[in-house]
Amino acid sequence: MLDRVDLRGVDDLAACLPRPEPVSEGSVAAVREIVEVVRADGDAALALYTEQFDGVVPFSWQVSPTEVAAARDGIDALLRVALESAADSVAEFHRGQATKEQTHNRQGIAIRSWDQPVGRAGCYVPGGRAAYPSTVLMTALPARAAGVSQVVLCVPPGPDGRVADVTLAAAAIAGVDEVYAVGGAQAIAAMAYGTESIGAVDVIVGPGNVYVAIAKQLVAGAVGVPASFAGPSEVVVVADGTVPAEYAAIDLIVQAEHGPDGLAWLVTWDPVAADAVEAAVAELLSAAARRDDVTATFSRSGHTVLVDSPEAAAEVVNFIAPEHLQVMTEAPEAVIDRVRNAGAIFRGPLAPASIGDYVAGPSHVLPTNGSARFAGALGVRDFVKSMHEISVAPEGLAVAGPHVTAIADAEGLDAHAQSVRLRGIDDKVQRGTDNE
Repeated sequence: MLDRVDLRGVDDLAACLPRPEPVSEGSVAAVREIVEVVRADGDAALALYTEQFDGVVPFSWQVSPTEVAAARDGIDALLRVALESAADSVAEFHRGQATKEQTHNRQGIAIRSWDQPVGRAGCYVPGGRAAYPSTVLMTALPARAAGVSQVVLCVPPGPDGRVADVTLAAAAIAGVDEVYAVGGAQAIAAMAYGTESIGAVDVIVGPGNVYVAIAKQLVAGAVGVPASFAGPSEVVVVADGTVPAEYAAIDLIVQAEHGPDGLAWLVTWDPVAADAVEAAVAELLSAAARRDDVTATFSRSGHTVLVDSPEAAAEVVNFIAPEHLQVMTEAPEAVIDRVRNAGAIFRGPLAPASIGDYVAGPSHVLPTNGSARFAGALGVRDFVKSMHEISVAPEGLAVAGPHVTAIADAEGLDAHAQSVRLRGIDDKVQRGTDNE
C-alpha cells in the first residue's frame, strides 16, 4: 500500500528521495486558455466551462442573501453550534494577528506605518467531492479580522446547480457578503478580472485542485495572491513505536482521503513501527468510506521512509516541505527543533491534523507542492498591504538633505538632488556640520 524507501546508511538523503511530480506544461496551458476566455467573454465563458466541468449551469450565478441566511437556520442544530464554535476560534486567533499602527522618529524624520486592508477579497472553496464549510471559515474569517469590507465566496455548484446548504450556512456564520455558484479555474479568472455578474476582487485566497492553484498563479499580478501553492493535500507523519500504530495510520488516511493528487508519507527510524503502521493502514482502509480516494493518493505518492535517526527524519521533512507535519515520537523536539519547512506542525499523539482542519484557530489553508519553503498559513497579512507616510521637520531636511544630493548626484539624477537644494540645503556647509 505504502511504497517502502530505505534510506538507512545513506548520506545524501535528498538525492535518493522520491520527488513529487511537477505541474505539467499541459495543465498550465489548459488553465491559461480558461483564464483568457473568461477574461474575454465573461459570463458566457463561465456558462461554457461550468457546464463542461460540472454538468450544470446555475439559474443565477449569485446565491441570494435570503437563501444564504436560511441555510444557517436550516442545518442541524448541533452542526450549527460546531460551526459557530469553530468560527469563534478562527476569528479570535486571527484578530490576534492584526498589527497596530507604528511611528518611527529619527533625526527629524517621522514615519507613520500601518496595515491597510484590501477593499474586496475573493475566497475560493472547493466542492465536487465534498462540501467544505470549514474552508469558508478558514478563508473568510481571516479576511474579516484584517478589516476587509467586502468578502466574496465562489463554490462549485452541485448536480442540481446549487451550493450545499452547509456551505451556505458557514458563509452566513462568517459574514460573507456575496456567494457565487461557480468553481474551478473559471471562478478564479472571474474573481480576478470580473464578469457581468461577478465583480473583480483585490485578493484571491483558498485551496483547490491543481487547476485552481495554477489559475491563481496565472492571475497573480492582476490581483493579489498568497505566495503559497494551496493545492492537493499533503501529510508527513513522523512516528516511532511509542504511540499506537493506529494513530499514525489514520492520520495518513485523513489527508489522503481528500483526493488522488496529494501526498502521504510515514517517516520513521523504527522498522517495527513501520510494519505496524502499514498493517494498521491496511486494516483501517478496508472500512474507509473514501477508500478509492485514499488508495489513489497512496498509489501516486504514498511512502514509508526508513531513516537512521530523528535528525535524518527532520532532513526528509525539510526536503518535502509538507503542508501538514505530525510528530508522534518519544522526544518530538528532536525532530521539530530541526524543521524549517512545514505548513503546520502537530505535536504529540493527541494532536491530529483534523484539529487544525476545523477548530484550533489558524487557517487550514496551507502551503503545498513545496511552497512551505517560502510561505506559511493563510493569515491576516494576506489581506493587508503595508502603508506609510513620511513627514520631515526642518532639522530633518538639514540632516538628510546633503545625503540625498550626494546619492542622487552619484546616480546622475539631477532633479532628485534639485528637489532638496531648492528647499534651501547648502551641501558644503551641511556636510561639514554633519561630519563634525
